[in-house]
Amino acid sequence: MIHDQAIIEDGAIIGNNVTIGPWTYISKNVVIGDDCHISSHVVINGPTTLGKGNRIFQFASIGEDCQDLKYAGEETHLIIGDNNIFRESCTVHRGTIQDKGITQIGSNNLFMAYTHVAHDCVVGNNCILANNASIAGHVHVGDYAILGGMSGVHQFCHIGAHSFIAATSLVVKDVPPYVMASGNTAKPYGLNSEGLKRRGFSKETISDIKKAYKKLYRQNKTVSEAITDIDESIAVRDEISFFTDFIQSSNRGIIR
Repeated sequence: MIHDQAIIEDGAIIGNNVTIGPWTYISKNVVIGDDCHISSHVVINGPTTLGKGNRIFQFASIGEDCQDLKYAGEETHLIIGDNNIFRESCTVHRGTIQDKGITQIGSNNLFMAYTHVAHDCVVGNNCILANNASIAGHVHVGDYAILGGMSGVHQFCHIGAHSFIAATSLVVKDVPPYVMASGNTAKPYGLNSEGLKRRGFSKETISDIKKAYKKLYRQNKTVSEAITDIDESIAVRDEISFFTDFIQSSNRGIIR
């Protein structure tokens, strides 16, 4: 159902079985997939594409111009996957030409009230950003990552898959996959073992990830020394390679 008092510009494409509440504004260059539910008082600007089954609560602003002062009105995009939830007053901005011109969000994510996703961010699948969590421009967040309430991530940082950022933390360097981080500035506080168990990681895999974590963080090794030790002493498995590849590809450096 589309309410009579919703404002939908000519050119917007609305899928099947979409609900749009009163006093919501949708611009002409927006595509909304099937089965989306958009509450009242929402603004969706564009170019923005939403997949299927997304829920957007009141006062959210999706696909607006970014806050980067270099932005000069160029055409940039926001691409959102399926079955995401954007709670009250959530803000998500489009990209800039200084990057790839795209802000991209995967599927099955939860963005709680007052969260912010800045320009050129890439958010994977099954992530949770708790109330007031904010990620600055060009941040990448891996699958199943959780950002606690009022946490903040500095621009260009990468948050690894299955990591956990504690509430009120400030992240200024990359957080490797599987790691729990906390503090201002954020430091490593062990593995997100409970999260890995819930997601079906085997006991053997979790044990090897713990060994890799200890070599990186508990044995006073440099990063390169730890990587060499991990490669030489821990059984080869995709989850370990994923951990070491992330560390070796880090441009900002990892939390230590």
